[in-house]
Amino acid sequence: MKKQNVLNINGEKVKDLTLNKDVFGIEPNDTVLYDAIKLGQNNARQGTASVKGRSEVSGGGRKPWRQKDTGRARQGSIRAPHWYHGAVAFGQQFKNYTTKMNRKERRLALKSALSYKVINKELIIIDDLTLETNKTKDVKNILKNLKAERNVLIVVSELTDNVVLATRNLKNVLLLEANEINTLDVVSADCLIATESAIKTIEEALA
Repeated sequence: MKKQNVLNINGEKVKDLTLNKDVFGIEPNDTVLYDAIKLGQNNARQGTASVKGRSEVSGGGRKPWRQKDTGRARQGSIRAPHWYHGAVAFGQQFKNYTTKMNRKERRLALKSALSYKVINKELIIIDDLTLETNKTKDVKNILKNLKAERNVLIVVSELTDNVVLATRNLKNVLLLEANEINTLDVVSADCLIATESAIKTIEEALA
């Protein structure tokens, strides 16, 4: 597989790195990738929207008037859907949107997403991400040096306090450990920045 440049936080080339072709160089499977994206989106849905039906609305137990001889239409409850303060007809109820996917398919989808990042030249590998301070300005400068200023996914082998604090106020930056990486976050990012140690961790898990 073609070698990838390893940069430092100043955007300067440090060395070359050959990626594992079984992880970063496969032919992407679009069908499995689509299913994995839908899986992530569905599992993120809460499905807690709910309205009250006739049996749940308080009141309305007594028939409002007798059935006949009033000149009015027959009514059984003041909590029927057509009444003011009545129930909702065919209202939305709690729904569980969680779906499942085979382990092999999940791995294939993630490898497909990573391979697309290499194909589209959206993968940036850095030698290390160590910050002396927890200032957001430092991370902004690093992203500028790496020419990655849109939606960015940063993957590190281990989270440090300075990196977490420096990135948490940036809306366009998502920070993950290598063992937390998933297909939806990879696809959603315009640029994937990974440390060399994180790349090795991903390869060990997926190869």
